Amino acid sequence: MNIVEDVKARGMDAVFEWAHELDGAEPARAVPRADGLPREALLTLAERVRRWHEAQRPRDVALEIEPGVALERRWVPLRSVGVYVPRGLISTLVMCAVPAQVAGVERIVVVTPPSGAGLVAAAAEALGVDEVWALGGPQAIAWLAYVERVDRIVGPGNAYVNAAKLAVSRDVAIDLPAGPSEVVVVASNGTDPRIVELELGAQAEHGADTVCRVVDSLDEAEALAPEHLVLLGHDAEARAGEVRNAGAVFVCASSPVAAGDYATGGNHVLPTGGWARSVGGLGIETFLKPLTIQRLTPAGLARVRPVVEALADAEGMPAHAAAVRR
Repeated sequence: MNIVEDVKARGMDAVFEWAHELDGAEPARAVPRADGLPREALLTLAERVRRWHEAQRPRDVALEIEPGVALERRWVPLRSVGVYVPRGLISTLVMCAVPAQVAGVERIVVVTPPSGAGLVAAAAEALGVDEVWALGGPQAIAWLAYVERVDRIVGPGNAYVNAAKLAVSRDVAIDLPAGPSEVVVVASNGTDPRIVELELGAQAEHGADTVCRVVDSLDEAEALAPEHLVLLGHDAEARAGEVRNAGAVFVCASSPVAAGDYATGGNHVLPTGGWARSVGGLGIETFLKPLTIQRLTPAGLARVRPVVEALADAEGMPAHAAAVRR
């Protein structure tokens, strides 16, 4: 049976069974193990991520459309989010948990495969996140969706994790399907071949399914809509402003993708598989939702009544017309 559907139908019993079969362990709260945790580097990254995402906060707006007709749109944080952290990737924890904290999310639930869960839990503790579960794979995604019932699930994963995220997206919001990793290098005149090799080699560390491409033109790169786009050569800066389809763009030889992965504060949870044509990577808005408030005075209602009546009549909705006669 499909893992997601099984957990949806049988709940925690199914989670235990799949965790035993695929993780070789029962799902449990992860015990922090700080051995090997680069705490200072982690906190430095977290502070940069915090500053960058705080700067992204959208502003609330209010407008009196006409006298007596006022609209307000304000951004409110989600109550709970589930964060999937691939095995041992503490930098990904930062990229997901810190923006959620900045947004004001009340509950952050982290799931990660049992192998390496102690390190992830230690990193979470350093960030002020106290709920980390040693539970990986599709069963973790389904647990977040149907047992914990978080408001949104975020974080990258392998093909199975991404398939599970897409499956549960019928019932709970997700960020985007992120992974396997991709890098496309646009190497024009003046490109140092060694820089190209460094970029491809770094990205290839993510696994055999990583997409590593070198192209000659921006048009070729745009058609691929890659997760990471590296612009090299004399005209790299000039072309940066032309890019539309990429998760993140790295401009010139001194801007390696690895700097964005680990140190700049930019988010490295980015769209893959061509999704960059229509969506961007994680930002503070991932953890917020807009709420619209409408207020009408009696005079304002009288002002809009003729419009409501005319449109309701045209659409065959007499109860709508009646609702504004008060």
